Amino acid sequence: MPLKCALCERNATLKRPKTGEALCKECFFVAFESEVHDTIRKEINFRRGESVAVAASGGKDSTVLAYIMKLLNERHDYGLNLMLLSIDEGITGYRDDSLETVKRNEVQYGLPLRVVSYKELYGWTMDEIVQQIGLKNNCTFCGVFRRQALDRGAAMEKVDRIVTGHNADDIAETVLMNILRGDIARLQRCTAITTSGGDGGIPRSKPFKYTYEKEIVMYAYFKKLDYFSTECIYSPNAYRGHARTFLKDLESIRSTAIIDIIHSGERLSFRETVKFPKLGTCSQCGYISSQPLCKACILLEGLNKGLPRLAVGKTHTAKVRSQLFDGKGKEKDKCDAEKPDKVKSSLDF
Repeated sequence: MPLKCALCERNATLKRPKTGEALCKECFFVAFESEVHDTIRKEINFRRGESVAVAASGGKDSTVLAYIMKLLNERHDYGLNLMLLSIDEGITGYRDDSLETVKRNEVQYGLPLRVVSYKELYGWTMDEIVQQIGLKNNCTFCGVFRRQALDRGAAMEKVDRIVTGHNADDIAETVLMNILRGDIARLQRCTAITTSGGDGGIPRSKPFKYTYEKEIVMYAYFKKLDYFSTECIYSPNAYRGHARTFLKDLESIRSTAIIDIIHSGERLSFRETVKFPKLGTCSQCGYISSQPLCKACILLEGLNKGLPRLAVGKTHTAKVRSQLFDGKGKEKDKCDAEKPDKVKSSLDF
């Protein structure tokens, strides 16, 4: 005998990974959309008339986010002005293909699109960076550049807020990574549903904070949404992948593990003696930074000087600062930069 939907009398089509309920497609759509709306209503302070950029990569998360934001904006009259914002990292055979998906989404959802490239902002593509740094630490460069590129693209479009497709799995993985690295500062803010870079920073919100990745995939599949499903060709060795594997093992034993980890991250307390960095602006580019020079400028100068590996990691960052900049954050002459042993830096980074 067919299993019946837990909310109506129709035959069930799926079992929700998040709750274990057997539901038909229509009831799953209602449950999924209602939960995202509740998260937005209770935890994200959208204001009528706000200009909101949806960070669009063409993948399942951002495609479903663009679809659901347009749907809920119209259904519940949020009064938002939505657009798509994409970052072209310059990865041949991956990002160029996914951007074609985003361009189709632009037409399908009737939302304007802005594409900002690493080449345009930094003078480098990820393909060129990987040729310099190799596959081991390339995600460090991409992560730093991408975060800043989103802010720069949003500033170009004068938007009030960015929404990203980070889901519950992503946030739980980040909690695990920060615990394993002992990164107290990031552990404190990684579960926040809305973050900003400090005074004048553009807020970023995560409407999918409590939404399981599996359910996003199921929603995209049953709605027949157009998305790009190939993983980044440079990410197999990323540290996040190990946290993801561990989380999936936990989820197979306990389905609530993902939400449990998020709630644990929200409730972790910190000693008052722990000092967190004070945010300022980079003396080189003006971007928000806790140091005189932001991480992106350090990485970029390392690339431009032919010293890309020196900027990877905490101890290496101090070394590359000493080689490339004087104590006030100003760039040294090339001849001085090539003599790191004779130069000392007063910066503590």
